[in-house]
Amino acid sequence: MSVSGLPSGNHPKWRSWLLTDTPTSRHHARIASLYQGWLSFRSNPMAMFGLVILLMMGLIAVFAPLLAPHDPFVQDLSNRLAPLGADDHLLGTDSLGRDILSRLIYGARITLYIVILVALIAPVAGLFVGTVAGYAGGWIDTILMRITDIFLAFPRLVLALAFVAALGAGIENAVIAISLTAWPPYARIARAETLTIRKSDYISAVKLQGAGPFRIITRHIWPLCISSLIVRVTLDMAGIILAAAGLGFLGLGAQPPSPEWGAMISEGRKFILDHWWVATVPGLAIFLVSLAFNLLGDGLRDVLDPKDSGS
Repeated sequence: MSVSGLPSGNHPKWRSWLLTDTPTSRHHARIASLYQGWLSFRSNPMAMFGLVILLMMGLIAVFAPLLAPHDPFVQDLSNRLAPLGADDHLLGTDSLGRDILSRLIYGARITLYIVILVALIAPVAGLFVGTVAGYAGGWIDTILMRITDIFLAFPRLVLALAFVAALGAGIENAVIAISLTAWPPYARIARAETLTIRKSDYISAVKLQGAGPFRIITRHIWPLCISSLIVRVTLDMAGIILAAAGLGFLGLGAQPPSPEWGAMISEGRKFILDHWWVATVPGLAIFLVSLAFNLLGDGLRDVLDPKDSGS
């Protein structure tokens, strides 16, 4: 055994150390659990396909200036609506002569920006509301859950449109609007998990040790809710992308000349019969990324859901 507590030697020893049923420490148990979860996830080819697509999208977004063959904002009206592969434009050009491939590559940045911000805001808000409601109970639970029910009563896109109309068009306001419509399902999940956990023996033991409600919620309930929320977040990403694209399609999301995929579809719909690629290419990008998130979410659910009989 090395100084850090990790085994030294060849690969079989590493595998036996990671796959052991009798970990020697909490750190060892955590690493072994992560490795076994990775092996389970890796055995799902569709989940791996989704992960590869999303990793590629991330790399494309990061290295967009190096990968884009043209400036996504430069207009060339003499070369407008060029077909696929024409004049060094692999995916053609739009109605203003801008290279569609370059705009698609830069549009990945906007999509990831929206997804990351919503994933940081909505689940955290839902986790806080759900755990407080589930742990406190009584009138606090009633008020918070009725507010949650009000938000759930409206279709997400309709409610997002209402918020954007009140806040004004723009990508930041679109993120806020989508986040305000996305948190209620997370609150429901967190509340259900909290109701199950709060009567556990170890929660009673923590109370006897003098822990207050804040410490119990943040240190003992939140960690047990995280896995369910991660799965839900991943599965919700497709809906978030579609909501963002819908706002962009209606002109309420990212504003021109920003290469947002929904806005690109909106522009291309005018030429859908004669120049189909202008709207179809960004539509296929939205479809592929949404599919990748769904496949990734299914794979994570198989690994992280403790109630899954197959785990």
